[in-house]
Amino acid sequence: AVMKGGTAGPAGVAAIVLVLGVQAAALASYVGEARSAAVAGLAVCASRAALWITCATGVPPARPDGLGSTFTGRVPGWWTLLGWALLAAATVAVDPQRGPIAVAVAALLVVVLVARTTRRFGGVTGDVFGAGIEIALAALLLGLAGA
Repeated sequence: AVMKGGTAGPAGVAAIVLVLGVQAAALASYVGEARSAAVAGLAVCASRAALWITCATGVPPARPDGLGSTFTGRVPGWWTLLGWALLAAATVAVDPQRGPIAVAVAALLVVVLVARTTRRFGGVTGDVFGAGIEIALAALLLGLAGA
């Protein structure tokens, strides 16, 4: 009922403002150099890896209809682990120390999100897919800021 309702409660609004604020603050450090802009663009692309977690085998949909039911459980667990490991390895080219840590933190935050929504709603929905991407992007932008 919470997910199907069109209204966002105060906690939802606060969460959105917080995540977007972190993204905006982190993006401020990417201004000025072409390399920094490229890193920010790569972080946007890499944040979509959150879908490997939200759609992993074993993650149930919150309800039988909707986007969550169409895509959940489609990504094998080994692919999720391999994908995030390769993503962490790729960030070594950007920043050998902070890159893999930023990827690990992003993945951990998405796992926590999926665990929480699964406990609270019984699974994930399309909204959780989007939230995972935004949380992963915030973590990557913040972790790679100044790289």
